[in-house]
Amino acid sequence: MAPEDEVINPSSLTKFRKLRLKDMNLLDMLIAKTVQLALEKGIIKSKSIIVDATHTKSRYNQKTPRQVLQEQSKNLRRSIYEIDETMKEKFPDKNTEDSLEKELKYCKQLIDVVKGNGEICSYPKVQEKVNLLEESVTDDMEHLETSKDEDAKTGHKTADTSFFGYKTHIAMTEERIITAATITSGEKTDGKELPKLVQKSRAAGIQIESVIGDMAYSEKKNIEAAKECGYELIAKLNPVITQGNRRKEDEFEFNKDAGMYQCKAGHLAIHKYFDKRKKDKKNKNPRMVYFFDIEKCKCCPYRDGCYKEGAKKKTYTETIICDSHSEQVKFQETEHFKEKMRERYKIEAKNSELKHRHGYDVASSSGLICMEMQGAMTIFAVNLKRIIKLMNEK
Repeated sequence: MAPEDEVINPSSLTKFRKLRLKDMNLLDMLIAKTVQLALEKGIIKSKSIIVDATHTKSRYNQKTPRQVLQEQSKNLRRSIYEIDETMKEKFPDKNTEDSLEKELKYCKQLIDVVKGNGEICSYPKVQEKVNLLEESVTDDMEHLETSKDEDAKTGHKTADTSFFGYKTHIAMTEERIITAATITSGEKTDGKELPKLVQKSRAAGIQIESVIGDMAYSEKKNIEAAKECGYELIAKLNPVITQGNRRKEDEFEFNKDAGMYQCKAGHLAIHKYFDKRKKDKKNKNPRMVYFFDIEKCKCCPYRDGCYKEGAKKKTYTETIICDSHSEQVKFQETEHFKEKMRERYKIEAKNSELKHRHGYDVASSSGLICMEMQGAMTIFAVNLKRIIKLMNEK
């Protein structure tokens, strides 16, 4: 092809990608192909998988409440200028300071001016933008935080640091061949994806006798699933991961990166307290009490049944040790467990390779579908490189 020859229009590629590939399950298909190739070449000999999750930032940064208001007020003014440019003289002076309070004040004044002009306000395109801005002004801070990437969500790396984007949950053999992956929004916890990773790895042809992971995977349901499915779970027990006897709809999830529980709305606990319960009756285990921001609870869409109206605090309590974990506690003290745990570092190196050598630290497009496509192509390339390297070493 000569440089001057016409190439496929980018819009055609985009349309093909979104309409034709979205139902193909490209991620599982490409990973399965590379695993099949590795098995045929006799590369995979281990019967263990290592699991972990890595973060990918959204291509678009999350907007602050002030930026949202600025954009909406700008769109309102533009729609009015198309009808009557003289309205510009009647509008209040724009806010030039980095202050949300002053931006709110400006938006309220702008709304009053527009509503005061019945003729301008009668236009549907103006009325729509006025209503949107008015809703944002009266809305709470949390609901003002938006992004061009609607599928991306805020997740937590530690208690103090967060990211806005996605998580890729990975299963990998000890030979560093990725056998399965699931891609979720950033707020999802790691442990919940383990059953899917095991199921997908086995479907790809991998024999699994051991699953190696960090504390995020040692919750009670995963320990029970390991026994039922015939593999050993090599994951150190975190004493605060168990969900106890709560109803499923009342359960919060433990975020191992932040070391805190997060509620169904994705909010992290703001601090925790260790209760030794020495004053309680015998056989009462110590517990950890997590405290949540009560102001967020007051306007949370999940507050029914979770937040009691008029309450001064919101807590979530977990018993430190429960009977169901006793076997896992003994198991993690064995030499076999400790030897297997030494293999876990390999997946950290794989995550680093995906990010720093293949651009997986930032999403190339927006939306979960596009993120899955990016993950499929990246993991496919990484697996092929690893297979070629291992074949050359034979």
